[in-house]
Amino acid sequence: MKRRILYTALLSAFVAIHALAQKFGKLLPEPPGIVSYTFREDFKKDVPGTLDRVKALGVTNIEFSNLFGKTAAELRAELDRRGMRCTSFGVSYDDLLNKPETVIQNAKTLGAEFVRVAWIPHKDAYDLDEAKKTVTDFNRFGKQLGDNGLTFCYHNHGYEFERYGDGTLFDYIVENTDPKQVMFEIDILWTFFPGQSPAELLKKYPKRFALMHLKDLKKGVQGNMSGGTPPENDVTLGTGQLNLPEILKAARKTSIKHYYIEDESPTSWEQVPKSLAYLKSL
Repeated sequence: MKRRILYTALLSAFVAIHALAQKFGKLLPEPPGIVSYTFREDFKKDVPGTLDRVKALGVTNIEFSNLFGKTAAELRAELDRRGMRCTSFGVSYDDLLNKPETVIQNAKTLGAEFVRVAWIPHKDAYDLDEAKKTVTDFNRFGKQLGDNGLTFCYHNHGYEFERYGDGTLFDYIVENTDPKQVMFEIDILWTFFPGQSPAELLKKYPKRFALMHLKDLKKGVQGNMSGGTPPENDVTLGTGQLNLPEILKAARKTSIKHYYIEDESPTSWEQVPKSLAYLKSL
């Protein structure tokens, strides 16, 4: 009887620990990752040391958008030594247009599942002609990557929310790209900044978002359609203008697989631990 009670207690403890390891607070399905741009200056100087500092925060999932002078194989080796992983690899629009084979090889070497683009080259205000070209390019990117076991994602940056018809140019892009091969990474700051609701956008396209950038915008800052704001306007999650609980509750009903904190501020090492604590408290 005692053995049975002990066994039951141990099994219950194991199940509880396993459940905690798979969730982060009540609203995230797993501990959030980090976008490498958050610690860009440190990665430029010391990749191994910066990875050690990131892991010490309890973060093991990184979205890299720069190889920081390493080959993909060298960076993968550094991750493997630490039990860390790269789930998404960010590249430039031009790289996917002109060097898709290199992008594919690097992404697969890193072990990434997703290849992400975060900026569409354009002049002045983003317009319908540019959106039409974007759709053509995105469908091509999606097929090239899909044929190689990777998923293409586009990270919105604000300017795509110019009005068009009854919606926006972002709606045009979503609705005219192949849902089987073109997915999206919602950056919640760059959704809120041009006047959109991240939660409502997630509800509108629950099957088109695969990734999320977790960010918050300093109180009092007014948004616009530029796709740019000083890095000092990135603040600790939960201290700015965005309604994180509302957004994360909406995200639970979508196809989002990975969440990444992106903090562009010069005080990211101070802010990220606080952001992690905030997310876990929700």
